[in-house]
Formats: sequence, structure tokens, C-alpha cells
Amino acid sequence: MANTSTVSYWDLIKNGIIKENTIFKLALSLCPSIAVTNNLRNGVLMGTAVLFVQVMVNITISLMRTFIHPKVRLPIFMLVISGWVTVTDMSMAAFAPEAYKQMGLYIQLIVAFASILARAEMFASKNRIVPSMFDGIGMGLGFLFALTVISFFRELLGKGSLWSLPIVHAKPLLIMILPAGGFFAVGILMAFFNWIDIRFFQKQSTGH
Repeated sequence: MANTSTVSYWDLIKNGIIKENTIFKLALSLCPSIAVTNNLRNGVLMGTAVLFVQVMVNITISLMRTFIHPKVRLPIFMLVISGWVTVTDMSMAAFAPEAYKQMGLYIQLIVAFASILARAEMFASKNRIVPSMFDGIGMGLGFLFALTVISFFRELLGKGSLWSLPIVHAKPLLIMILPAGGFFAVGILMAFFNWIDIRFFQKQSTGH
């Protein structure tokens, strides 16, 4: 994906959401997909935080790419990531304190997300600012989409609510808000979206 001469910005976004979705296709950064998706609000906020960090890291690395010595590139990438994670962490603590109480630790763990470092290494360090920004938007939206879908089903089935508002007035499946339910939801959704990819998108690409 380093050469963007024949790849449109829309293709970069679509790639991050569908073909290289962090959770459903690459199975990276699975910890937050289990830990913070027991309600929709936390899932959306976590996904939004990762989207912001991914975009800003890609832009920053792209701006610095001609000045970064190859031998020290990884420490510099991690320094940039930790800087933007700190900005995100402090902003959420200031503007969403209730949500931050539940997921503050996981916001800080964004520093260790392999997906963000991988895009800095594979794409942003080799491409100009605008393509790098759209690559970050695509990968971030893919992560946000995955966490939103997972948390939607977990809260609806496990609590009978969405965004803490009662929706279903029936006995909930409490296992869905437990870690075991998180693994179950991620596994089922991962299989479902891979089936969609094979059934529709891969057939379209081969012309069958």
C-alpha cells in the first residue's frame, strides 16, 4: 500500500474499513474490543479516540518522514504516538469524565496498539501528507465501526438497552456483558464480516 499513484483516497478509506479492518480482518488490538464494548457509549468513545490518534500520528509521521533516520524510526514513531495519546487522554479526562473513569486505562493503552505503529511504519513514513491522512481516516473508521458494532450487540443483548436507554423489556443475556460474551461477540462478528467479504467483495474483484 505504499505506492498511492493508482489508489484513490476513497480506496484508502474503504481499505481501512473493509479489506484491512483492524478487528475483523487483521485481528489486532483485540483487548479494547473485549474490555470497553459492554456498552455502546464506551465503544463509540474508544473508537473515536483511536480514530483521532491514528489520523494525527499518520499526519505527523508523514510530515517528519524526510527527517527521520531509519535506525531510530521506531522510537520516534512511539514518541509521536504517545504524544497524541496523551493529548487524547487529557481531553477525555476533561470533557468526558464519567466515561473516562471506566475506560481511562484503555485510552492510555492506545500507545501499544500494533495497528497504529504498523500504519506509521508501512504507510505514513513512505507517503505524503494527504494520502497518509486518508489512510489514517480509513483505518480509524474501521476500528470505530468494529467497536460500534460489537458494543451495539453486546449492550442490546446483555442489558436490553442502547446508550443506557432501555430498548428491550425482556430478560437480558447477561453473559454478553461479561468477558466471555465479548469473545463470543467478536468471534461471531469476525466470521460474519469475513463471510461477507468472501461472498461479495472478493467475487466482485474476480469478476464472478
